[in-house]
Amino acid sequence: MARYTGPKTKIARKFGEAIFGEDKNFEKRNYPPGQHGNARRRGKKSEYATQLMEKQKAKYTYGILERQFSNLFKKASASQGITGEILVQLCESRLDNVVYRMGVSTSRSGARQLVSHRHITVNGEIVNVPSYSLNEGDVVAVREKSKSLQAIEDALASNSSVYEWLTWNSDKKEGTFVKVPARLQIPENIKEQLIVELYSK
Repeated sequence: MARYTGPKTKIARKFGEAIFGEDKNFEKRNYPPGQHGNARRRGKKSEYATQLMEKQKAKYTYGILERQFSNLFKKASASQGITGEILVQLCESRLDNVVYRMGVSTSRSGARQLVSHRHITVNGEIVNVPSYSLNEGDVVAVREKSKSLQAIEDALASNSSVYEWLTWNSDKKEGTFVKVPARLQIPENIKEQLIVELYSK
């Protein structure tokens, strides 16, 4: 399964944000990578460079590769509404992202692994496709055999995030994707309009 497996701190430093979650190395060196990272680079970024950087940031944040991301944009463009907002909502509706948001894993890459290793069910059926798009009312749960996994126990114990569009039952280790979140509810710092402008060129 194709996914980004390179250095995460280096990417986070490039964008100036800990986009992969808590990162002690990033906190120590939160300036761009490279030997001149701390020195300001001359010249202003072009409009294209700014738009491209925003697209790359969104892709790395959600762990989506180019072709998948391009397909999501086409789907968002064909939908009624604001394309940029729909694009972010489609990213949020992915199964791996929802597993991460529910606190079953401390990172999206960890959530992706749980899904692909068949630890997660949707409406009672095992789903091992991280990009699976959830619908309103879908019930996401940890598979019965996997409920005692230490990694899941630790992740749930350390999770304190609450999202209005998700519910979670700690006893049953299952939650409901209540509705697609509004853009204002999504905490990711992504300027989706720049991505729309880039793809519209």
